[in-house]
Amino acid sequence: MINQGAIGEEIPMNNRPLLLLVSLGPTLVFAEGCDVLTRSQSPSVPVVETHSCYEYEGMPVNAIDWSCSNESRDMLASTRKKVEKCADLYQATCTATLTQESLANPHATSKDKNSNALNIPDNAQVTTYYYGAEHMDQARIDCESGGGQWKAK
Repeated sequence: MINQGAIGEEIPMNNRPLLLLVSLGPTLVFAEGCDVLTRSQSPSVPVVETHSCYEYEGMPVNAIDWSCSNESRDMLASTRKKVEKCADLYQATCTATLTQESLANPHATSKDKNSNALNIPDNAQVTTYYYGAEHMDQARIDCESGGGQWKAK
């Protein structure tokens, strides 16, 4: 048996369940990334990192869009660009449970792995990749003190 498609093409009936599965529910993506270049706007304000990229894993498609916008902080200027995946040439990573706070600030991590934040799947994580950091030791301290797992390459 054959059904008529949306543009006049014929779709075999045995393929209809597959089409239905593709359109159900919010689409989850393995990872999306945000590439970040940070520079100080004042010589008296040190920059802990200069180039990083972070990915959300286990989140709906485009969940990273809001946090990856190009907003400047007071004394630090950063340029953010959405990427499909963070590059492999990193020096270290910090992986942590994704929380409401880390959605707003990708460098925030949570010691409370059991928090039930709204709209965040239980297995969602944020991984930050460090490519260039003037103070890598401080980046590690920040990661681990917030409950993240640090891995040097």
